[in-house]
This record gives sequence, structure tokens and C-alpha cells, in this order.
Amino acid sequence: MAYRPTGKFKKTALGVGGVAVLAGLNAPAAISFAQDQYHQYKIAQPAYQKKYGSWKQVSIPEEYRTNAIHAALLHTGKVLIVAGSGNDEANFDEGTFDTVLWDPRDDSFKKVETPEDLFCSGHSQLADGRLLVAGGTARYEVLDGAVERAGGGMRVKNENPEKEVTLKKGTRFRSPTGIEYVSRFDVTVPKAVKTVEGGGGGKGGGPEKVTVQASEARVWVEATGKGRAYVSKGPAQYAIVGLKGEDADNTYGLAEKITLDKQDYQGIRSAYEFDPVAEKYIPVDPMDKARWYPTLVTLQDGKVLAVSGLDDVGEIDPGDNEIYDPETKKWSPGPFRYFPTYPALFLTKGGKLFYPASNAGYGPAEKGREPGLWDIEKNTFEKVPGLTDLDQTETSASLLLPPAQDQKVMVLGGGGVGESEKSTRRTAVIDLKEENPAFKPGPDLPQGTRYLNSVIMPDDSVFTTGGSYDYRGRGASNIFKSQFYDPRTNSFTPAAEPTVGRNYHSEALLLPDGRVATFGSDSLYGNKENTKLGTFEQRMEVFTPPYLHKAAEGERPVLGKGPEEVKYGATATFATEDAGTITKARLMRPSAVTHTTDVEQRSIDVELKKTKDSVTFTVPKDPTLVPPGWYMVFVNTADGTPSEAKWIKVG
Repeated sequence: MAYRPTGKFKKTALGVGGVAVLAGLNAPAAISFAQDQYHQYKIAQPAYQKKYGSWKQVSIPEEYRTNAIHAALLHTGKVLIVAGSGNDEANFDEGTFDTVLWDPRDDSFKKVETPEDLFCSGHSQLADGRLLVAGGTARYEVLDGAVERAGGGMRVKNENPEKEVTLKKGTRFRSPTGIEYVSRFDVTVPKAVKTVEGGGGGKGGGPEKVTVQASEARVWVEATGKGRAYVSKGPAQYAIVGLKGEDADNTYGLAEKITLDKQDYQGIRSAYEFDPVAEKYIPVDPMDKARWYPTLVTLQDGKVLAVSGLDDVGEIDPGDNEIYDPETKKWSPGPFRYFPTYPALFLTKGGKLFYPASNAGYGPAEKGREPGLWDIEKNTFEKVPGLTDLDQTETSASLLLPPAQDQKVMVLGGGGVGESEKSTRRTAVIDLKEENPAFKPGPDLPQGTRYLNSVIMPDDSVFTTGGSYDYRGRGASNIFKSQFYDPRTNSFTPAAEPTVGRNYHSEALLLPDGRVATFGSDSLYGNKENTKLGTFEQRMEVFTPPYLHKAAEGERPVLGKGPEEVKYGATATFATEDAGTITKARLMRPSAVTHTTDVEQRSIDVELKKTKDSVTFTVPKDPTLVPPGWYMVFVNTADGTPSEAKWIKVG
């Protein structure tokens, strides 16, 4: 039967046709308008949506619109959207920091009091369901040519073994020539270390030898005045104004240079646990090192490793990684190893971390850019070959492909270091189970893509969307495409096109109902000519996959009552009236994503047994495969239609 347009569509088409005929010189614009109208009609058709899926924007009340920098799914089903200052220096200067809770079940929103600027922090899912958030912003960058006051890192030394020294923000440091610099943050310098050797208490042990090793801490200082007269080009010792006598002798500053060069972002040491039930941030012990752009990754024992970041004077961390213990709420030193900022690190079977070379933001092009397996117990790093376009791994997406038992990691797209125009279509997959693992080429993306968001789906596909082919969407380079990757066939199939462009500072994550939510985007410019500054994208858009359009009402499997906790190696049984149609089950760890980096998401195949009115699955015994924490339980029919998720705590 031939298609007959609705009255509304006929009117639109006739109107457009009339315009096209009568407009003359305006014909191209009219034709484009008609094509757009037809496209909107086409993508709304059930047949199209069953094949490609569909997009819908979320209606957000104005008071809850925010610059989404971070997004994490909580075991309450709500999504924590963290902006902090939101890459807005005016917000930073005013101390206006933002966090919003979104409930996708009814599209309701709630503001959460945000204690510090958690902009560009790291985050990880804890075993008890809380979200660890660590690091953030102490100071915004000042670009070359805009620096008015000379600044630099001051090493504050303490030679007194009897007491630590705390210097408040605003402390002045005076150079040998009388020029003064002022600290911008509080700093505490530990006691010096006193060592006593020899001496025998009168038993002939020889003379006692006492040595004191000065302790130190760093703080950012700026000149009290403007201009080149305040530049210090060489190393010098600085007296601390206000200290006298022994205190002045024991405590002083050392700086290599204080310049008018570009001043980078600086990190904070603060750490918080976000409580999904109380819906508030709870402070825990701060890190030893300040971090901005760090990665936090959960280990098999439930502890969390914090890696990389810019420190309290804007320098990239040399490798002083730390481990957080959720039991004690304290940090301890981790294995020393350098990575660029926001490195992707995936926990693999056996406990090693795999670094696919994906990262975001900061670090030299020639250091820390090769992929490999990091044994954090022995602190060894085994490089792996085969990855092409190694100069374009920054802003690439990467993930542990489903199911996690396959131990395959994929890298998708990426770009050159920093503000490079380069972007790559390259995808690559590595099988870590092989004796000598090496990357092998995957299917090319439609075009070179940076900032691609990639989400593991309940049917074992990977949904990828958005990105741009130039740095931060420069030159109107946002890519309005989406696709599914099938790990079984190593191929892409197209999906419905999003209506909102996403590049830098964008996120995507799987929701418990099987949809995908997308947030954020921070274009550098707002037009193709790069003459208009961009604005932060505050619209949210949700993708409904084809499997939900295919499922007629009542045909989607439903999980009933079941346990909320399960031990490793144990079974969990859920009631269901759909056992006959269910063919597989997955445990899916919720996302915590920022800057294209999501090391939390993973999908675990679980052994499934059925009765006529229940399904039972067995949790693997290996915590390196299933890190402790809350998981979504999805069951699927043979055609890939998933249930809504049930939450269960594993550990």
C-alpha cells in the first residue's frame, strides 16, 4: 500500500513546495527546509526507530541547567552531574560551585551543595555504593601575554625537627634584593627529620652524630606588583616576612625562577565521598598531592588508585600516585609511574592495569604515550605493539569490551597532543588473553574523531556518539553521527543521529532502563569562521536504542524480587514470568565518566539457570574481573531485548 502523508505533513510539504516554486533566488534555502522537514518525519517513523533508535531532549528547568563536566550513575538510579565552577572563571572567582542530581525515571532534579571546586576532579565507584571524588581546581590558568604578576612555585623548607610549620594564604616571601611575593594558598610543612647515629651511652659507642634533614612543601606565589621588575630568572632563597630568630633561620623559601610565563591550572588535595542515600558530599582525608585531571580506578580489593594530574603549582605529576582505603578513609603512597593526565587504566584479570594510551589534556608528546600492562605490585610496565597513530591517542575513547571475560580492550579515534588539528578514524582492539598481545586494526570510524563517547550496552554492543574532528569543536567540527560496534563481528552499523553536538567536556552513560544519556560540550568557538566564542552546551539528550523500539509493550522481560547483595562465587535468584524468553544475563558496573575517560563501566557475563518462574545466576569468584561494588543486573531475550536493571551489591 502506498504511503499517504497526514494532513499536517501534506500542508507542510505543500507550503514548502510553494515557497520553492515562488521564491526564485531563495530556492536552495527552501529545498533545504523541505529536506529537513522530511528528515524529521522519517526519523519519527516506527520502522526507522526499530532499525536506528531515536533521540529526545530532556526538559530541564532553568535553575537546574549546568555545565556538566562529570557524570556518574549511582545505585539509587539517579545520575550525579558535577560542574564545580564549570570551566567558568567568573564562577570560580565567586566561589559558585555546582552539582545536580537527575532522576531519569521522572526527569526530576535536585541541587546538591558543592563544598569546593570539583571541576576536573577524578572519581571512582566504591564498594559500598558511594562515589569517591578527589582533586579539582585551585586556580585557573592565565595564558601567555595575559600574565600581569610574575608567579611560580615556592619550596618552603623547615629545618626544625620539633614542630611543623603552617603558613597561611597571604604569607610574604622576600628575595635577597627586597622584592616580595605573596602565597595564594595555605601550606603546612612537616617537621624536619632528625637522625641520631653512634653514641653508646658510656659503653664505648663513640661520639653521637645528629643529622637533620629539612622537610619541604610547595606553594604558589605571585608578585606583589605588576610587570617585569618582579621577574626572578634564577634560583634564590627567600626570607619569610614576619618570622624572627630561630623560626626565621629554620623556615625559608627556595624558588628556581618566578616568571611572567603562562600559568597553568592548579589542583587541590581535597577528597570527598558522595553518599547517594544522604545525597551529600562527605569530606575524607585529603590526598598527599594536589591533582587536577587525575584518573581514579577501583582495584580488586576495593581500594582506589589515584594517578597523574596537575599539582599545586601547575606541573604535571611526575608519578607520585596514591591509594585510598575506604575503610580508614586515608591515603598511602602507590607505585611510582608517570602518565599523562586522565589516563585510561583498566583493571584486568590477575590485577594488572592496562593502559591503552588513551588520555586527555596534559603531558609532553614524547612521554607516557605508549600502551602497555602495568603490574602495580611489582611496578613494571610491559609495552604492547600494534597501535597505529600513536601521536593521536589524546582525547581517544577506550573501553573493556563486553563481556569482560574476553579481556579485549578497544581504542576509538583520538587526536594530536594539545590544540592539534589532527584527528584519526583509527580503531584498534587488543586481546589480553593472548600470549603476546598486540593491537589489531578495527573498523574505521566514519571520519577522524576526538572526544567520542562510547557506552557498553546490555546486548553486548558498544554505542558510540558525538565528538568533533578538530580541537574542541573548532571550525564547527562537531560530528552529528552515532553508531553501534559489534565485538562479535568487529564492525559498525549506523544509529540515529543526535541533534546536539558533543565535544570537549561531554559525557555519555548507560541508564538502568537501557537508554543512554548524553551531557555537556564545551566548544571553543560558536561558528565555522572561529570568530565567535562558544558557549557551554547545557542541553541533555537521551538515546533510545532500537531494542526498546522493537519490544512491543509487554514483550520486554521483567525481573521481579531478588537479593540486594551477593558474595563472590554465590548465586542470586530473581523471580520472573519471562524465564522462557530469557537467554542471558549481565552484571554491568555503573559509569563515572569525564573527559572521554570512563574506566568504571564493564559488563560481566554470568552463568544463568532458569525455572519456569525464576532465573538464577552465579557471580564469578574473581574480584579482578568483578571489582566489589553495586552492579546493574540485566537479562536479555534472544533478540537482544533487555529488561530494566535490578541493582545488586557484589562483594
